[in-house]
Amino acid sequence: MRTPTALSGPILEGHLRGDDRRIVIVAARFNERIVSRLLDGAVDCLVRHGVAADAIRVVRVPGAWELPVALDRVAARGDVDGLIALGAVIRGETPHFDYVCGPCASGVARVAQDHGLPVAFGVLTCDTTAQAEARAGGKAGNKGGDAASALLEMMDLFARMDGDGRTEDR
Repeated sequence: MRTPTALSGPILEGHLRGDDRRIVIVAARFNERIVSRLLDGAVDCLVRHGVAADAIRVVRVPGAWELPVALDRVAARGDVDGLIALGAVIRGETPHFDYVCGPCASGVARVAQDHGLPVAFGVLTCDTTAQAEARAGGKAGNKGGDAASALLEMMDLFARMDGDGRTEDR
């Protein structure tokens, strides 16, 4: 990343490092075929970047609506370094989509703010099943893996900001 010429000091940013991190993924069961692919992408990314497989816990909830409350409950325990929310909401013929997506997104954001904890948002909000499939390991990549990458960067950034000693450059 290029440093802006007006800055004289370094830019603090996180790196894709997962060693010694404890992560909980809260994943919806609704639209299981899509969400399971997001979950596979997230776990693959975390393990490839140093998170021990036994340091990853998965919590399943019925749907995207339930993600925020489960995330909040896990965060309140204080025994994790980061959280990932995974789900898929696909627009149908009723306004149900609109009633689920907004509160889900704001609820996930609230958990991050309330607990000062990195929380990645890997909830697909798509108009069609084809769009969801494309974003769950298809031609648009895997947004579960993207959420895991964002989480790793944010956990490392928070550690650097807090000076916890787990962030030395390698």
